[in-house]
Amino acid sequence: MQHQIQKLNNISKKESRKILGLMSGTSLDGLDLALCEVSGHGKETQLKLLAFETHDYSELFKNEVREVFSKQTVSLEKLCLLNSWIAIEHATIINAQLKKWNVEHTEIDLIASHGQTIYHAPKRQHQQNGFENSTLQIGDGDHIAHHTGIITISDFRQKHVAAGGEGAPLAAYGDYILFADKKVDRILINIGGISNLSYIPADGSFEDLVCTDIGPGNGLIDAWVKEHFSPLKYDVYGKIAASGNVIIELLEAMLKDPFLKSAFPKTTGPELFNIAWVEKIILDNAIKIENNEDVVATLTAFTATLLSSAIKEFTTSDKQCEVYISGGGVHNKLMMKMIQTNSPEIKIDTTEVISINPDAKEAILFAVLANELVAGDGSCFGNGNKSAPNVGMGKVSFAG
Repeated sequence: MQHQIQKLNNISKKESRKILGLMSGTSLDGLDLALCEVSGHGKETQLKLLAFETHDYSELFKNEVREVFSKQTVSLEKLCLLNSWIAIEHATIINAQLKKWNVEHTEIDLIASHGQTIYHAPKRQHQQNGFENSTLQIGDGDHIAHHTGIITISDFRQKHVAAGGEGAPLAAYGDYILFADKKVDRILINIGGISNLSYIPADGSFEDLVCTDIGPGNGLIDAWVKEHFSPLKYDVYGKIAASGNVIIELLEAMLKDPFLKSAFPKTTGPELFNIAWVEKIILDNAIKIENNEDVVATLTAFTATLLSSAIKEFTTSDKQCEVYISGGGVHNKLMMKMIQTNSPEIKIDTTEVISINPDAKEAILFAVLANELVAGDGSCFGNGNKSAPNVGMGKVSFAG
C-alpha cells in the first residue's frame, strides 16, 4: 500500500492536476462530468475546464434511487445494495465518457465524486434530542476507484458535519477560491433542485463569506411537471409557466413557510419542499386551481421571489455587487426574467460571463475541493465559521 501513498504524494506535488469532478443532484437528471486541469491551491488556484458533459440517467436508475430518496422509511437491504450499485453505475459512465473524450485513464490524477444525496437532516429540520446535523450520500468511492483504476475522493459532506456544519452548501469553499474579488461584492447563486447562494464581500476574508441554501430551485417545478405533464421531465425554457398565470393566494401561502422566515445561513432539501408540501398548502387554504399551467407559473414565481429577496438582503445601494447564476435554472428563461425584473437595480448574469460553464459549476467545485484536500494547506480559509468550518473534506479511495 505504500506505493499508493507515494502516488498520492506525487500527485499533490505536481504543477497541475487533471481532476474529474462529478455531481449528481437531487433532481436525478443525470451525472455531470467536468474534466478540469487545476494548478496551485487556495486563492492561487487556477482552473481550466477541459471537457464537460451530462450523462442522462436511465429510467431504471431514477426509479431505483427513488425507492430510498428523501424517505424516512426505506429497506435497509435496498439502501445497502444501492451504495455499491450507484458507484458501479457511475464508474461505468466515467469509463465510457473518457473513451468518448479520447482520454486515457492514466491521464486522470483524481476523481472527485459527490455521490448521490438520499437524505438531508439538519437538526433544525429533524428536531430530535440527542442527534445533531446529518446528511447521507451514497455511491461508494472504493467501488469507483476499483472500477476506473483512478484514485477517488468522495463523501465530502461528512467532515463538514463533523466540524459542526450542516453538510451543505459546500459551494462556499470553491466560490471563495474561484470568484472572490478585491473590488466588488459578488453573489453566486446555483439553481438546482434546491437553490443556494454564496455572498462574497469585496476583499473580504473567508470568515466574512455567507453561504446558504435559499429554498426550492427547480425541484418543485420539475416534480409538478413530471406528475401533470408527462412525458415532460421539466419545464423547457419556462414555456409551461409562461402559458399560465400566477395564483397569488398560493404564492403568498407558500412564502409563509417557517423555513423561509428563518435567518441565513441554513440548509434544506426535498425532505421539506416536495409536491406533498404544495398539495397540503392548496388543501389547507382551499385554493382553487383552474389548471396545472397556473401552478407551474406560481412555482416559478415562488423560486424567483425567494432568489430576488435573497439578493436584496445581501446588497446595498452604496456598494457595487455582481450577481452570477449557475445550474439548470439558468435555462428557464421566464425564471431568469422574473429574477431580473424583481431586481431592476442589479445586473444579473450567468457564470458564463466569468468563464465558468453554468451547467458545469457544481461538478467543478468538487474538483476544487479534491484539489484542496490533496494539494492545499487550508490557509486561505482562516478559522472558517460555523456554517463553513475550515476543514479538508473528502475520503481517499485508492485504486489498488
